[in-house]
Amino acid sequence: MEPKFFGIEGITDEDRAYQGSRFSEVRDAIFANPYQKVWGRAGEPPLPVYEVTTRSVLRGVLPFGAPYLFRKATERAVDSHADLRWGADRKGYRRLLHPNGICLTGFWEITEENPYSGYFKKGSRALAIGRYSTCCTETRRGHARSLALVGKLYPTTDPNHAELLRTANFITQQDLGGDYSNYINDAEVRNAPDTRAWRRGGALPVLLVTGAVFQGVDKQPSQRQLYQIAELGKPKGEGTRAPEFLRFLVAPEQPRIEGEALDFRDEIMAQIFDKGDPKPKRTLTFNIEVTDEGTTRGLPVFQRRSFKNWRRIGRIVFDNAVASYNGDFVIHFSHPTWRNDRNDSSTVARVNGRKVR
Repeated sequence: MEPKFFGIEGITDEDRAYQGSRFSEVRDAIFANPYQKVWGRAGEPPLPVYEVTTRSVLRGVLPFGAPYLFRKATERAVDSHADLRWGADRKGYRRLLHPNGICLTGFWEITEENPYSGYFKKGSRALAIGRYSTCCTETRRGHARSLALVGKLYPTTDPNHAELLRTANFITQQDLGGDYSNYINDAEVRNAPDTRAWRRGGALPVLLVTGAVFQGVDKQPSQRQLYQIAELGKPKGEGTRAPEFLRFLVAPEQPRIEGEALDFRDEIMAQIFDKGDPKPKRTLTFNIEVTDEGTTRGLPVFQRRSFKNWRRIGRIVFDNAVASYNGDFVIHFSHPTWRNDRNDSSTVARVNGRKVR
């Protein structure tokens, strides 16, 4: 279904006032209004499927009319660090590209020596809130879809911390044109995905609009840098050392969930829950792998990337999950603004809501 509700897509006073959040308040928000009170229980309603259409990403594009919503949404995704965006009506905002998702909670852990800073350092352990989603409308296996995992890290292991903490966010996705992984076990999500635009078929205009708008707002539309994590908890005066590339792979010990045309949200819930039982029974682990060796070739909408020397440095372990209205409309993940040098904050491409480089 295509939601008629859009909410406020652009920056608001709520975004500008952000000083941090508490893990508990964000966790409680995403679990507050699940689509199914108990996943897999008889009589529960089906999970909603919100549509992504060319019409929705072009809404307001004509001059002298309403503001161009997708441009406003893109600017907000880059400029706002808010973790929750409630809006005045407490209904949140509509995601224009990734409206169908499932939220997860757990922890981030770095277990291996590496040269990076902040929460990439060995021994780092942070609370994590993730959102696994698909772009755009298609949620079922057996169809082309682009799975994505975004998340935010809290620099603490105390889920009941009282102080406001600013989070570090990451953005990873499969091929932006779509991929054919039938199981999440086989999906490789990266901060620098490929782009095979022809896989979008009739939805190709959405991808073209997305690339053009992101290029106008920021500098690099198909890669999200990792300096927020490399600067999280970093001692004052210490230099930033962020890896260039990151990927998440489902740990090989995770089971493979069967089911024809299975919705990825049901697949993830089945990794953690037994049907009809509200208590989590298992965990879902993603290995964290990084490298600084990668090359990109091709035009922006037909890009291929190749990498060398991936190395596993840690893991994310999720122990709870929910598909909910607030998980689709209220939680927010900041897209790190592009830096010409990822380790130098003075080289940022966007300042005070305007592209400068």
